[in-house]
Amino acid sequence: MNGLRFASLSVFFPAYNDAPSLPELIAKTFAVLRERVEDYEVIVINDGSWDDTAKVLEELRAQYAPHLRVITHETNRGYGGALRSGFAAARKEYVFYTDGDGQYDVSELPLLLERMTPSTGLVNGYKLERHDPLHRVWIGKVYNFCARLLFRIRIRDIDCDFRLISRPLLEKIHLTSTSGTICVELVRKLEISGCGTAEVGVHHYPRMHGRSQFFRIRSLMRTFVELLRLWVRVVVLK
Repeated sequence: MNGLRFASLSVFFPAYNDAPSLPELIAKTFAVLRERVEDYEVIVINDGSWDDTAKVLEELRAQYAPHLRVITHETNRGYGGALRSGFAAARKEYVFYTDGDGQYDVSELPLLLERMTPSTGLVNGYKLERHDPLHRVWIGKVYNFCARLLFRIRIRDIDCDFRLISRPLLEKIHLTSTSGTICVELVRKLEISGCGTAEVGVHHYPRMHGRSQFFRIRSLMRTFVELLRLWVRVVVLK
């Protein structure tokens, strides 16, 4: 886009116990949108948080009204459930999402906007370097390798939740996952739709607050079981 303003964009963040990171994240988001987007909205999915996320979001909603909306899940629906709520709530022509924990810099959103074209359905970030503990880095590599192999996915970093997607294309696919496997399902269904894709390197930062829900033994086992079930549904039985 080379400095030109983007026409219409929904931005959303799934949030689970992310109260400390949300004020800076939302402030950066609106700074980018005011400069680069004509028509925009910001949505935060509070996925059953038990910290001060609800209180923080109420204060932010008052500050950034009417452009900020909050959708609250009374109980935690999982990462997939939060993403599905965000996609369903988006109203603009394009949809961008990233996580509410602040490990990606929303100031790099213009890098994705510049790569979006009328023939592109997905612009996906990839981590230039992952700033997590070493065991998480290796688990992420194994997960990404297995998912790309099983689902024949072309993009290099399925685990990078820094994505810009055409909303009309989103409306043509049906997502069923409630866990982190939704990222595999999403990318697989977008790629087989035949849409054009582009990839952009983005920075990844250490998690400053809270702890990841993904990197727990029970969560990892459940995710890999769900990944195999998803593979049966969308690859084997298709």
